[in-house]
Amino acid sequence: MHILVLESSTTSAKGMLYDTESKTYRVETSSFSLGEDTTRQDASGIYEETMAVGRRLAAGKQIDLISLSGAWHSIFLADPKMNPVTPVYAWSNTEASPLCSRLREDKDFVDWYYKRTGCMVSAIYPAFKLMMLKEQGYSLSDHLIMGQGSYNMYRLTGERVTMDSMASGTGLMNIHSKTYDREILDLVGIGERQLERIVTYKETLPLSEAGAKALGIAAGIPVMACGSDGGLNQVGSGAICDGVMTFSVGTSGAIRLSSDAPVIPDTPSTWCYLSPKKWLSGGATSGATNCIDWFKNKMFEPDTTYSDIERGFSPDTDPPIFLPFLFGERAPGWQDNRAGGFYDIRPCHSRHDMYRSIMEGVLFNLYQNYEVLTKLNGIPRKVMLSGGILNSEFWTRICVDLFNVPMTVNRMEHNSLLGGVVLGMEVLWLSGAAEGVPFEEETVLYPDREKHMAYQKRYERYLHWYHTTS
Repeated sequence: MHILVLESSTTSAKGMLYDTESKTYRVETSSFSLGEDTTRQDASGIYEETMAVGRRLAAGKQIDLISLSGAWHSIFLADPKMNPVTPVYAWSNTEASPLCSRLREDKDFVDWYYKRTGCMVSAIYPAFKLMMLKEQGYSLSDHLIMGQGSYNMYRLTGERVTMDSMASGTGLMNIHSKTYDREILDLVGIGERQLERIVTYKETLPLSEAGAKALGIAAGIPVMACGSDGGLNQVGSGAICDGVMTFSVGTSGAIRLSSDAPVIPDTPSTWCYLSPKKWLSGGATSGATNCIDWFKNKMFEPDTTYSDIERGFSPDTDPPIFLPFLFGERAPGWQDNRAGGFYDIRPCHSRHDMYRSIMEGVLFNLYQNYEVLTKLNGIPRKVMLSGGILNSEFWTRICVDLFNVPMTVNRMEHNSLLGGVVLGMEVLWLSGAAEGVPFEEETVLYPDREKHMAYQKRYERYLHWYHTTS
């Protein structure tokens, strides 16, 4: 049997064709044709580019199930005929920052909202993007409301549904009841009929004639509702057991931990959503390899490689401290308009030292989130490291030594797609679903205690500047 997984991520279309008998797969990716403002996107264009990847993978194959994946937190308005009226506002769009800053002045409201939804009052969440659109003059009650993932599902099946894990990232769902929160809907000024119906991954819908034409395959094939790439990553990593943490450092950074019940700290900091199978608590940062790329492109010659820069590091220099908030701060402080910066810069510092401080600063921000999560859940028994950080042995070593825990490295780049496969095999009632996926061979990296102590001292300096500039 063949399972086709299609994902519309923040910046690219991805697809995987998985053969359940041979346990082999083929992957295709294609960057979206985005304009200068990547935080505003074209729903129809993203759909078409994602389907183009699917057509190439499915050509000449009999497809038995389609599984969808997408980025959390996207939102747009559509007319009653499902024609997009606004752009898709991606998670990275922070136009609602002024509104959220006003709302955060009411600490009681922040606490009330956080404990109901597991989401902070932040511009990344669709609930506040909708409030922003209302302030801009849109009559919300006249529109249907969707995210990119549920729009893809609609174009393939003709039905407006969303997976519960995706809905939990909207800031409109009650994390305890797993349903839309009526009080929050009233606050935003919308009705439940305007939103997609919430389903679990076990409820499929048949591929429509229009969807079949878009993919070049037969109609009637079961299609799973779009799941969140973060939740599917947890499934695809084999990290749905308690005590297993996934740690991803790519364009942005995220640490996630599965649990059997919602885990929400008293002080708003980390987030808590649903994964397809359990609850998922974690912290996400806006700055990671995007900060690295920014500095490389601004400060080094075009033909300079990342390895070239690292070879210029001086072991005797104490680098500056970097706050990695070029794109605002998500967890734990949730200051959307926060700026990044270098501190403790001396005449002896070179651009290589500053580059190294960016590497450290990104990880210090993630370590803040790690400290919050481990206070709630304890030290994880297994930490699984993935993402672009693995392309740098030096950066990976900093990570392992700073966190001071053994880290399991899996170089599989498409765990969210594998997560769609795992759930698809379960839906198809195939035995040994999770065991049927060929997880990549893992290696374990162990920390150096002396280096950990040195990074702890630098982390204290980071916290000093973090709180001083807060």
